[in-house]
Amino acid sequence: MGNGDIRVRGLAARAGGWSARHRWAAVGIWVLFVVLAMGLGSAAGRVDVKDSDQLKGETHTAARIVEDAGIDEPAGETVLIQARGGGLKATDPEFRDAVDAVVRAVEGTGRVTEVTSPYETKTISKDGRSALVQFDMRGESDTAGERVEPVLKAVEGVQQDHESLRIEEIGGASMMKTFDDAFGDDFKKAEYSAVPVAFGILLIAFGALVAALLPLALAVTAIMATMGLMGVVSHVMPMSETANSVMLLVGMAVGVDYCLFYLRREREEREAGRDAQTALRIAAATSGRAIVVSGVTVCVAMAGMLFTGLAEFEAMGLASLMVVAVAMVGSVTVLPALLSLLGERVEKGRLPFLRRRKRSGGTQDSRFWTAVLRRVLAKPVVAVVVAAGALLAITAPALGMKTQQLTLDQEFGDSLPIVQTYNRLNDAFPGGSEPAEVIVKAHDINAPEVKSALADFRDRAISSGASRGPVEIKLHDAKNVAFVYVPLVGGSDQDKAGASLDLLRDEVRPATLGKVDGLEAPITGQVAGSKDFNDQLAGAVVPVFAFVVVFAFVLMLLSFRSLTIAVTSIVLNLLSVGAAYGILVAVFQHGWGASLVGAEGVGAIITWLPLFLFVILFGLSMDYHVFVVSRIREARLRGLATKDAIRHGVVTTAGVVTSAAVIMVAVFAIFGTLSMQSMKQMGVGLAAAVLIDATIIRGVLLPAVMALLGERNWYLPKWLHRLPDLTHDETPQAVAAPAARDEGEPLKV
Repeated sequence: MGNGDIRVRGLAARAGGWSARHRWAAVGIWVLFVVLAMGLGSAAGRVDVKDSDQLKGETHTAARIVEDAGIDEPAGETVLIQARGGGLKATDPEFRDAVDAVVRAVEGTGRVTEVTSPYETKTISKDGRSALVQFDMRGESDTAGERVEPVLKAVEGVQQDHESLRIEEIGGASMMKTFDDAFGDDFKKAEYSAVPVAFGILLIAFGALVAALLPLALAVTAIMATMGLMGVVSHVMPMSETANSVMLLVGMAVGVDYCLFYLRREREEREAGRDAQTALRIAAATSGRAIVVSGVTVCVAMAGMLFTGLAEFEAMGLASLMVVAVAMVGSVTVLPALLSLLGERVEKGRLPFLRRRKRSGGTQDSRFWTAVLRRVLAKPVVAVVVAAGALLAITAPALGMKTQQLTLDQEFGDSLPIVQTYNRLNDAFPGGSEPAEVIVKAHDINAPEVKSALADFRDRAISSGASRGPVEIKLHDAKNVAFVYVPLVGGSDQDKAGASLDLLRDEVRPATLGKVDGLEAPITGQVAGSKDFNDQLAGAVVPVFAFVVVFAFVLMLLSFRSLTIAVTSIVLNLLSVGAAYGILVAVFQHGWGASLVGAEGVGAIITWLPLFLFVILFGLSMDYHVFVVSRIREARLRGLATKDAIRHGVVTTAGVVTSAAVIMVAVFAIFGTLSMQSMKQMGVGLAAAVLIDATIIRGVLLPAVMALLGERNWYLPKWLHRLPDLTHDETPQAVAAPAARDEGEPLKV
């Protein structure tokens, strides 16, 4: 068949064809779009999610009261003064001298206010060996970490003069500074190192400098454009730093993948003897179509985060959706134009020691996957039982998954001195480092019934067993607001602290503050925020899962016009996500093999990760699935028997899927090297899932299941024949007559 006989149709093919014919216009439009998006974003500025919008429930109500009152809650700091060994007590003169020295030292910096002595506030431990000097940082709490260093040095100076005591500072500002110093550059290095890592893998995959640069160029420009669009969109739906980091991860992954799929197919067709124009047209109709189907599926999956009702998730979902859409559009428009412009020059900068292996037909040889496929297709039942059994075994630990917001010691282990201070403070004053905060709003905060209720609440909080005290009350008379700080029994043990919080909310508050008409008293704080987040997330799980699964099923049904393909796609993707959950629980909750990834068994999974992983992985796994199944269906349309089509589709896509997976795993694994356990969990979870998906799922389970199903893979009930036909983009090449079909819709060429 001559080149001129090949015709291609469909959205992706038309877009690629137009771009190839109007290449300078296509490149110019893309550059203009990126520049305009960045310019508009810079001019508009970015609006970030407010604290009052982060959560619903009591945490949201408390933040709204504080925000409406215009109260800027300062960053609180605490100096723990503690006897070493079993020596001094707070009543001893030397201990008192140290307390006075701390008070003088921090006041002398001019950076603090509201300094209180433990002898005034009764913040002395039960054993009398520990005491707390408390104060607030001047200025805005968000930037207090930048101003706390002189205070820290002043406290260090007192420590040097009192070696028999342990004198350490901890609080919002000091923790902020410690984290910025320890991990601020950590994140930047991780984000910046993703590009050279991806480039190195692409260079090995293509063996040519120009070809390796193209996917990176697309991914980086898509990310730049999306960053600008995020600024504009943030005025309607606020964004966040977390959303920005997730967008970078997803943008790098899909941007490189989409370009890789397209570029590999174009090169393959040229190796098969097609002229440049025809090779581009076929790449547009095949890989281009797979990119569109995959991109839309990923966008739908990301849109699932919009149903959580959590502002942070909504920001991450919208940012991810936008970068996938931009990368998808760029892949089917500007990429064909660039390939048309470059022509043979895409092979420039070839590395002499990296030579491509060819075989007849121009397809890349994959000896490993050819050998694997031979065994899988020879005994598909055994392959399904072994692979599915292994994945179910890996998934099993996920049944006991425990989620919670990680405490400071869980997040960082003992890697930071401030974590040891945090533990000592919690041991001496359980819950003192993260007290519950009751935000009391009344018509007159100084009314006798309000003051009486506040006093009753303070007394009953201790007598009920929810707190061991001291309970501190701060009045803002002009705003008619009071802040009540209640250290929770249980301290850093989230389960016990949660039980103390329930006691405050369900028994203590109704019996005291709840009896005053018109008074609001929402309870917030770290423990309350974690509980409210968990409750809201639990309510969002079913709607999000249902939305993502149903829409992905419908998209696969329309894209392949096969009920069987749609069902198996969903089942295999769920199995992949389940295996990722199992690995997370085994490593980070139970500690099995945690040292292998530089982690620690912290006993729990960070609250937001399971739903986040489901959405991200369900979307990204469609990249490989759509690409492989499209190639199998394309071979089947050309007349190959189903088993031969499976072999052809998997083997010919093995190289590009492997390259894409290696890039994703490498990029995600970078985040697994960070010191924060939550980032390790995210990086390890994503990397493990992608690795499983690209190997066991696509290389073993998918071909084995399809081999067992045979012609039933292409089954579509007659009552679904009227569905829109989105399958017409494949390259029609009449070869052998198609194999016999079961009842259902016949394959059309």
